Amino acid sequence: MRCQDVLQFGQKLVCRRLLEPAEEYESHVAHLNILDLVVLGVGSTLWAGAYIIASAVAMHIAGPEIIISFLVAALSSLWSGLCYPELGARVPRSSSLYLSSYVTMGQLFAFITGWNFILFSVIYTACVAKAWSYAFDSLTGNHISQGLQGTFSVHMPYFLAAYPDFVVLGLVLLMIGVLILGARVTSLVAKVSIGLNLLVLSFILLSGFIKGDLRNWQLMEQDYNLAASGPNGTYSSEGLGPLGSGGFVPFGFDGILRGAALCYYLFFGFAVIVNKGKGARNPQRSIPLSMAISIFICFLVYSGVSASLTLMVPYYQTDPYNPLPQALLHVGWAPASYVMAVVILCALLYSLLGTMFFMSRMTYAMADDGLLFQELASIRAGTGTPIMATMSSGSLAGLLALLFKFHDIVELISLGILLAYTIMPFSVLVLRYQPDLNSSKNENTKNKSEISEREPSSSKPEPEAGTSNILKLLWSHVNTSPSPKSGRIVYGCALLLVPLLTALSLVLAQWPRRVFSGDPVCTTVAVLLLVLITGVTVTIWRQPRGPTPLLFKVPAMPVLPLMSIFVNVYWMMQVTPETWAQFGIWNAIGFAIYFGYGIRHSLAGNTDPQPPAADS
Repeated sequence: MRCQDVLQFGQKLVCRRLLEPAEEYESHVAHLNILDLVVLGVGSTLWAGAYIIASAVAMHIAGPEIIISFLVAALSSLWSGLCYPELGARVPRSSSLYLSSYVTMGQLFAFITGWNFILFSVIYTACVAKAWSYAFDSLTGNHISQGLQGTFSVHMPYFLAAYPDFVVLGLVLLMIGVLILGARVTSLVAKVSIGLNLLVLSFILLSGFIKGDLRNWQLMEQDYNLAASGPNGTYSSEGLGPLGSGGFVPFGFDGILRGAALCYYLFFGFAVIVNKGKGARNPQRSIPLSMAISIFICFLVYSGVSASLTLMVPYYQTDPYNPLPQALLHVGWAPASYVMAVVILCALLYSLLGTMFFMSRMTYAMADDGLLFQELASIRAGTGTPIMATMSSGSLAGLLALLFKFHDIVELISLGILLAYTIMPFSVLVLRYQPDLNSSKNENTKNKSEISEREPSSSKPEPEAGTSNILKLLWSHVNTSPSPKSGRIVYGCALLLVPLLTALSLVLAQWPRRVFSGDPVCTTVAVLLLVLITGVTVTIWRQPRGPTPLLFKVPAMPVLPLMSIFVNVYWMMQVTPETWAQFGIWNAIGFAIYFGYGIRHSLAGNTDPQPPAADS
């Protein structure tokens, strides 16, 4: 009985949702060209809060070398981006990575993906709300922050913010009320917000070209000491950031990698390209090309704004909450700084509303599936708004923004999105080698008939057959199409690759100099891990691939998904242990909810209770 319970428990973890077939879905989608997809991709990727994150990264982690960090992050995100279209092609009506994971990989993968998307949206909401508060405070001459700090700073623990930001809390509560009332972001509002965002970014690029000073890329210790002895509070509410070694690359190669890890998620606006690209004339060409062009354009904009910012203001004096108006104030353009603050307030409001809308809908979707508490799926009559999901997730974001420092929570944004986008290439890798449902059934019927025909003539057992068959499956193409057994081999190999790639990423992230300098222990461990990874990869490559026709398929299988997994895991190793502790607490809470409630109340009634590798 216990073995049966364990089997049922395992089947529950990988049970999948089934969607109703929609044969006519694709025929009603407009045929878009590459230019249309590029416009959609750039519009959804250039977030209003991006330069707030970039400023914090430049001040505390990377300095002027954040430009190189953006380049590394852009190239890495393209690898993961090329995996998304194939997963989306398997679920034509899905516009969500959470739903795609649920339909293709099962319940546990979907929960991890959705739970970490909630983490991302909660933290991003807190950061954008805090940025709005500081932009508003700058218009009042910083009187609000000075008053709150003078009243509450002596009562705040050292690990929290210097004072509780009640403006942030009030803003988030106001947005919760707006969403509960059923407000919708119309196309006109979206276009106006994108226009304002482009106006802000264009103006700051022009300002950096006119008022930038190359000396700010050559700063040394004497410049830092001079700034530290002066009234630096004008530039940052938390004083000066670290100097590093000075110059253009003050934090070295480590700063580039840590900066890339935090800027990585800023390029993940390509979901709209995947969803709309299904109706393109040639998806196999249009989707990757438009994705690459969009990421390149966004890289130019992000790096250009970061270059302008660090040229106008020394990187250790940038304001992590209100960087652009303060930069204009620093170069003597006070009127422009006030106009910029007003424009940023409007752009940030739209960004905040959009993020909170996504956050509430993700919470509602998981609750509606039974993976979170069913009360969170309650709908307000008349507007169709998920009232409890909006209130709970919004309140959590408001509480974080109220109490915590900006740079203490900003790293959590990347961890949540990186884990979710690590599951994506893993899913693509496993699913490509699975048998088609109908063909696997026919194969099983054929095998049974062949066994029944041979049964009377078989007289002697063959003990070596099992071992030889496994070796043949591992290293040679026994069949031209995948079988349930070859699918299970790929699934097992993919699961084995995850700890191997994690161990290699950890070694390279923690001891890179010892590895490349020839340290006997670290170098031997790295080489051994590479040999094992190569062997497992070759084993996957030798397996037959699924015959299912798709609008888009990832090229260079299985190398590209494995490289994407490795890069994502490597970026995750760049964050601090404190951030990992916070991330662990979040996911421990999530698993407690899932195993204590979600796994017993999930509504995946029409599911395939088999793991992805045993699709039969």
